[in-house]
Amino acid sequence: MKESMEDRLRQLRLAPPPGRLDDRVEQLLAGSAAPARPARWSIGLWQCVAACAVCALGAKLAARGLCPGTSGNISVRISDGWLMTPTNSSLGELDPDKLSKLDTSGKHVGGDPPTKEALLHRSVYDVRPKDGAIVHLHCTHAVAISCLDPSCHHNNETTLPPITPYFVMRVGKLPLVPYFKPGDPKLADAIRDYAKGHRAVLLANHGPVVAGTSLSAASASIEELEETAKLQLLLQGFKVRMLSDAQVREVEEAFPS
Repeated sequence: MKESMEDRLRQLRLAPPPGRLDDRVEQLLAGSAAPARPARWSIGLWQCVAACAVCALGAKLAARGLCPGTSGNISVRISDGWLMTPTNSSLGELDPDKLSKLDTSGKHVGGDPPTKEALLHRSVYDVRPKDGAIVHLHCTHAVAISCLDPSCHHNNETTLPPITPYFVMRVGKLPLVPYFKPGDPKLADAIRDYAKGHRAVLLANHGPVVAGTSLSAASASIEELEETAKLQLLLQGFKVRMLSDAQVREVEEAFPS
């Protein structure tokens, strides 16, 4: 029988807060990723709620087939740093008390060792101070787009075209970051330049990295990105009706990011 989040808290010797913990996790998933900690909650308890939210999101993404094997990683800001999925972990089998904890400088201070891609997350957080969560996946269709010759991409500014208004709303433009091997500090430096002006980037021959104000925002954006990549591949060889520049501006003005 699967343990409830309340059972997990008791294993961590933390008392569940008043009300249903599931409600607190939903608030964290849907609202600001690093909200003000309620006065009656200990720092440890609030960190545990954030950890449970990361695990809940990981399970959802795994159930949707977006993170094969031990690929992909998730992080969320907390008051004194950020929590991150550990190295070689399956997003569908995360344990909240084993998540990596890093301080504001990116130093590992608790939990299991972090993924080698922690540098990517730190670079994005450095240049996007208003964002509180990051999701990086190796989802099939987006990775396929990242492996295409750049001449197959929409233009020099974005790999994917504005096929739907939802891609414009949740992703915008998706620039291609040049290839570096996973964990290479040069990749962290490169992504910093692109992330300043884009909530989502596509790592060449690797996959997408998406930031959001919350875990749910980052998740919604990366899922929309993957679906748009799928559409783009399905539409190869057909004459596609894309949104015009005027239609893109209309969406951007109606739904500012």
